Amino acid sequence: MATHKNINPFSKTNNDTGFGTNARDYGGRFINRDGSFNLRKEGISLMHRYDVYHIMLNMPRWKFVTTIFIFYFLVNLIFTSIYWMIGAEQLTGIVATTPWAKFKELFFFSTETLTTVGYGRVNPMGDGANVVAAIEAVSGFLSFAVATGLIYGRFSKPKSYLAFSNHALISPYQDRTALMFRFASYKENHALTDVEIRVTIGLQLRENGSEPMFKFYSLELERSRVDNLPMNWTVVHPIDEKSPLLGFNHEDMRTADVELYVLVRGFDDVFSSIVQQRTSYVYTEILFDRKFIPMYHESEDGKTTILELQKLHDHVKVEGKSGKMASTEETINEAQI
Repeated sequence: MATHKNINPFSKTNNDTGFGTNARDYGGRFINRDGSFNLRKEGISLMHRYDVYHIMLNMPRWKFVTTIFIFYFLVNLIFTSIYWMIGAEQLTGIVATTPWAKFKELFFFSTETLTTVGYGRVNPMGDGANVVAAIEAVSGFLSFAVATGLIYGRFSKPKSYLAFSNHALISPYQDRTALMFRFASYKENHALTDVEIRVTIGLQLRENGSEPMFKFYSLELERSRVDNLPMNWTVVHPIDEKSPLLGFNHEDMRTADVELYVLVRGFDDVFSSIVQQRTSYVYTEILFDRKFIPMYHESEDGKTTILELQKLHDHVKVEGKSGKMASTEETINEAQI
């Protein structure tokens, strides 16, 4: 479906988003909440589509650790099977008598060989076992070099360490309303400098009975740049005469399949590098008549400021455009949603 609303002709269009305009060619949102593009590529082999090194650098920490452990377990299992097929008699020092116990000794010998620990009780004696052990030792050196590079790459990779509110809000703002969301740097002693933000909105429109198409508009912000980001930043787009959202209600946003996508860039003086992060909000993540609650306060001794990151997502109900806050019992904590 397409919206019946007429978009303000003074709204600033953005034709450089990298997305097409044909609404029928897209499924779901353009950008996922984690900043990745909601896109799957086909028509070329997996070997050319995927880069294992790139995947390992960007996968979540628990997946990375699990993948490393599974990889080394399987490699040891393969070499253990080879030793088993060659015959345990080609290794000296094995004291086990049952097949299962011998297999376990071969597995731990393989582990010691791959890691080049070599405790010394079990040693290869036959030619076959010596050749396999030599290949395994070289494989261990190479694989640990790659694993070390991956670990270093993950630790040294510049990151923005930004957390965004789960919802964007339509809130009272001065004598009108505004679209707001907020974010903060969540690492201790980590603050970006020269931070810039760009917010673009995509709307599905139907003009003069034509096929539905997406149009993109750059949203004018109350502030699009800050010198430093030690605390949270509430991004505000006033819904005024220049806003493409002027006159929109929640049903209009649903009909127009609204999506906001956000790009934040800043300089990280720890890495001496520019870092960036993307996220997006679809119409189901935009709430009306809500307002964020403050998330920082003065410490008890009055000597520092406390930033309460657990309140990043918290907001309260307001009464339309009056700007009156609801009672504290109406506060929404996103962890409960």
